[in-house]
Amino acid sequence: MVHRECGLLDQVLIVATLNTRGVPVRGSGLVERYAAIARTFEDSPADVVSVQEVHTYGHLRLLTRGMPSFRWVTYARGPLGPCGGVVTLSRRPARAQQFQRFSWPSAAGLPWRARLLSPSKGALVTRLSDPDVLVVNIHPTANTDGDWSSGGRFAPMHRQQLATVARVVGSLPAPVVVCGDFNVPRETQLHREFMGEARLTDAFAGRCPPTFHAEYLPAGRPAQCIDFLLVSPSVVVDSTSLMFTTPQPLAGGARGLVSDHVGLCATLRWSADQPA
Repeated sequence: MVHRECGLLDQVLIVATLNTRGVPVRGSGLVERYAAIARTFEDSPADVVSVQEVHTYGHLRLLTRGMPSFRWVTYARGPLGPCGGVVTLSRRPARAQQFQRFSWPSAAGLPWRARLLSPSKGALVTRLSDPDVLVVNIHPTANTDGDWSSGGRFAPMHRQQLATVARVVGSLPAPVVVCGDFNVPRETQLHREFMGEARLTDAFAGRCPPTFHAEYLPAGRPAQCIDFLLVSPSVVVDSTSLMFTTPQPLAGGARGLVSDHVGLCATLRWSADQPA
């Protein structure tokens, strides 16, 4: 990570990311939780918010209704909702540049649901015009086994999906921000391979705590860091913070976690007169 004195021509951008749905739909208080998510982001200083698991246009309306200052909303249109459930909302002028779908998994032995859903997922590239920066929002397929070893049955599919993301990132001019629910823990060979291929830097410098709330995991399975906010190597990270770590106010005076994931936020800076 690069550290330097801030210059007068520096560009500054605050980016946040959250997997918004997470908890089971039935009985989860979706409307109340989405209202709390939208309210928190609307009250935050974030310039750009990348969200995952926005599966229907109804989900999307719930978010945008509570985030009126995020006037630019980018996603790829699908029959029922945003493709891959990934949406990027911005207070800065923005447009969707591409949605790169993941291919059919080549490995055999995967659960039918994972094989079916994989091609519907992908990487959403959003281009901001002021500042000129590209935000890549991703959500690879969930590993329902919880086995991320090289011999695990999900490993070939995740390697295939992350290689697609790395190729997308490699085709883009810097500065680039890549964020989302990777569904691959930081301490795995899969993640290390991806970071090497994509040539990105972790905004949290590898110190982010688990981003999945332990209470939503099966008994005995440890919580891990599976959500990331990554940047081009010469982007300066001024500060980082976590969001939605504790129960939020909901309707009727109740409180609850808005998702099974923790949100990430980072203040980023780079020189406007130098390539990032």
